[in-house]
Amino acid sequence: MANEIKIRKGFTIRLVGQAEKVFKRLPLAGEYSLYPDDFPLLVPGLLVREGDTVLAGSPLLCDKRDPRVRFCSPVNGRVARIERGERRHIDRVVVECDAKDSLEYKDFGAALPATLSCDDIIAKMLQAGVWPMVRQRPFNIVASPDVRPRAVFISAFDTAPLAPDLDFAIKDDGESFQVGVDVLRMLTDGGVHLGVNAKYPPNIAFEEARGVTLHRFSGIHPAGNVGVQIHHVAPVAKGEVVWTLHPLDVVVIGRLFSTGHYDARRIVAVTGSRVAKPRYYLSMVGMPIRTLLDGQLQEPEEKLRIISGNVLTGTKVGLNDGLRFYHHQVTVIPEGNHYEFMGWAMPGFRKLSASRLFTAFLCPHREYDLDTNLHGGRRAFVVNGQYERVFPMRIYPVQLIKAILAGAIEEMEDLGIYEVAEEDFALCDFVCTSKIEAQSIVREGLNRMVKELS
Repeated sequence: MANEIKIRKGFTIRLVGQAEKVFKRLPLAGEYSLYPDDFPLLVPGLLVREGDTVLAGSPLLCDKRDPRVRFCSPVNGRVARIERGERRHIDRVVVECDAKDSLEYKDFGAALPATLSCDDIIAKMLQAGVWPMVRQRPFNIVASPDVRPRAVFISAFDTAPLAPDLDFAIKDDGESFQVGVDVLRMLTDGGVHLGVNAKYPPNIAFEEARGVTLHRFSGIHPAGNVGVQIHHVAPVAKGEVVWTLHPLDVVVIGRLFSTGHYDARRIVAVTGSRVAKPRYYLSMVGMPIRTLLDGQLQEPEEKLRIISGNVLTGTKVGLNDGLRFYHHQVTVIPEGNHYEFMGWAMPGFRKLSASRLFTAFLCPHREYDLDTNLHGGRRAFVVNGQYERVFPMRIYPVQLIKAILAGAIEEMEDLGIYEVAEEDFALCDFVCTSKIEAQSIVREGLNRMVKELS
């Protein structure tokens, strides 16, 4: 029996609009998108032109710093558009899907992981476009295929607002998950660590996974963050590398070795207070948001904030955009484009607060219908202990943020920059009365560290 690790610092945000455990299969959409900006520090190199014909698994982009790292099309069809921004920056590659019922896959060959060498496994993952699903700490970037990790970490539950129930999402993919775990075991000497929720019995795919070290976590958000789990199991020191993966991405890796195909299907939770019927959908990487939200919006788009991901770490998108590469959730909440006169002076019976400013703290299990209003503007960055109350790591978050702003490389190292990622500071963004965008600052700090060390 795995020991239970209790996370006491943090804050759980309970919102209206949790996805009902009902599963719906969506038909193939007309277009699918790939966004280079989903991958920090990627220097994208185009491998296709507009009008080219591709199969599911055909490469669209590569990383110019390491052309072996490819980013592949999830569907077969034709490259419809290559959209560019300032300085010819590649904003997205759009593939027009010409399949009606089933996809045409590029065949990479099915193979049992145990029959392959580590180099053969890595080569297959690189060619098929599943390698970007493997991210590394430090820096929270696509892992280098040349560096063998100390260990691999997978968080099998998510405590973010309205996050999908991964036990439900993976219920039909247990075999593929096990194959994916077998693949990852071949690539590390330190083993695969799987974090599960101690509050509920995990899915049998997690509970009986072979070749993993099981860790049980309980407590409030961010107990489900893989970075928090790494910190409490085996913190990352300078010079060390660990890999992290989402369990549904492990399933995709398992499918590759079982079928020989890049099968980018994924379960996506459509959530939020402005969704008519929050539920789970069988979707795919890059599927249009319009398809996922067809007939679901309760108000016009201009009155809503549509987010690929969750409200803390997701990306603002429109109906014509696609589901981002690392996201398994779409959230729709009201836009906070209104002013509330003297709102701070009201008793706040239905207002959420991480402190006891409002009386709503007397109902800790209430679900809230929140919008995007900041309730104030940016102001002086003061030390008041807010960050520390929601940051469950033995790291000084305020001091680290200030070291990043000052560009003090040695102080950033001493204060734990190698252990953190943007999502670890999401609650700091939420509780900050100074309205400091801590996640953006941390991402800038991580980018600077990579450039300093390269």
